[in-house]
Amino acid sequence: MLIETERLRIRDWTLDEAPVVLDILSRVEVVKWLGDGPPQLCPDLDGARERIERWRGRDDPPLGYWAIEVADAGPLHGRVIGSVLLVPLPNGDGEVEIGWHLHPDAWGHGYASEAARAVLRRGFEGGLEEINAVTHLTNEPSQAVCRRIGMEHRGVVEKWYDEPSEHFVATRDAWSRDHGLGLR
Repeated sequence: MLIETERLRIRDWTLDEAPVVLDILSRVEVVKWLGDGPPQLCPDLDGARERIERWRGRDDPPLGYWAIEVADAGPLHGRVIGSVLLVPLPNGDGEVEIGWHLHPDAWGHGYASEAARAVLRRGFEGGLEEINAVTHLTNEPSQAVCRRIGMEHRGVVEKWYDEPSEHFVATRDAWSRDHGLGLR
């Protein structure tokens, strides 16, 4: 899978990128926002390879778990900076979640918003009617990304994860109307 945006390539992870995954997922400032409970740091290269294998096994168009590579000519050119995903929500009834996690070097450049917009489009073009985002209550940067990409805030939910989450939604009809996609 490959999506190209103005500055990014969104594509499958490769096992050769295990050092990148380890670098990103061994940082508490990244993993503290992922999942429930205490942060689960990636322990070593074998753990990173296992995660890549798990992510690659989630490819079920339009769902998947992809690498974000910087394609523009800036200082991060050619670097894989994180992941963007469309996956079923845990403990749900088929609801789909969009998510992202990036290396701290890539924070504040708009890459998360750019990648998430592209993946939202992929999801809606692939037939999804609704895409959810859930964040930790205090994850204001991800909540800002949700708002920037046009997701509607729905308040706090305790449905999918053990801990309460802020809930955002984008629907196919609203996305199509607001972004001129012509989806029906």
